[in-house]
Amino acid sequence: MKERALLAALFLVTLAGTLPACAREYPRKAIRLIVPFAPGGGNDTVARAIAQSAGTSLGQPVVVDNRAGAGGMLGAELAARAPPDGYTLFLGGVSSHAINPNLHAKLPYDPVKDFAPITLIASAPSVLVVNPSLPARTLAEFTALAKASPGRINYASNGNGSSAQLAAVLYESMAGVQMVHVPYKGLAPALVDLLAGEVQAMFSSVVAIVPNIKAGRLRALAVTGKRRAALLPEVPTLDESGVPGYEAGSWYGILAPAGTPQAVVAKLHEAIVRALAQPEVRERLASEGAEVIGSTPEAFAAHITAELARMGKLIRDAGIRME
Repeated sequence: MKERALLAALFLVTLAGTLPACAREYPRKAIRLIVPFAPGGGNDTVARAIAQSAGTSLGQPVVVDNRAGAGGMLGAELAARAPPDGYTLFLGGVSSHAINPNLHAKLPYDPVKDFAPITLIASAPSVLVVNPSLPARTLAEFTALAKASPGRINYASNGNGSSAQLAAVLYESMAGVQMVHVPYKGLAPALVDLLAGEVQAMFSSVVAIVPNIKAGRLRALAVTGKRRAALLPEVPTLDESGVPGYEAGSWYGILAPAGTPQAVVAKLHEAIVRALAQPEVRERLASEGAEVIGSTPEAFAAHITAELARMGKLIRDAGIRME
């Protein structure tokens, strides 16, 4: 499916010769790519992998601008308010365009009206891990344990309203179990307590947790994607482990401010899809546990709409609130 999507997007590249003169002259200066999180994380790595190759294709540098703060809202607002001239782009994701809009009544931007989608870059599953002291070696055993003692198992996340918490909430809903959420201020302190046995389970990005799984310090039960993760091929999905239809995880996409000329959007789409087809870019994304997609702008817009609805229902049903 993802391979067909990338081929369809590459087909659109052949239309580049029909672009009007304004787009053929674009860009004339460096392009800023706003990343709403700090350097060094998965979002930053994805952005830099795309920026270098896309910049080469465009003939101008694409400069990553990390604007962390307010759970990604600071960077999203900055991008939404930028001039729609093609010189400011935004690395959006499930937090900025699906979770935050459903958690915050006074969001400083509209995830649909304030942005022009360019392409959905990639998706990345999470993995459910447990401290080895927990007597569960499979997801079925974990589910049975949780059902037998509602509220006995506690799980960590990197914060209230995080994608990690929502992955757990979705599992609880679909598996019919009840656990206790223990939010932390970031992944690092959550991982410290999970390793120490202070908390028993956590849904985490695959790449962040693989070293501890390989070392036997944590036990992987299932991954959250539709397919098994390339970095953990021996670990089954939740879907194949007794929670049919389960799918969760992160996704990344490039957007521009609303009002950016369609011809410019088309040229940016061409450059980014070309970047995604490069073996070195694909390998770098794979090292982050991400699967390349490379969608059309229209498909990305539909994806955002669907994710807004899906996360909205999940958040409402779980009664999650952010003050």
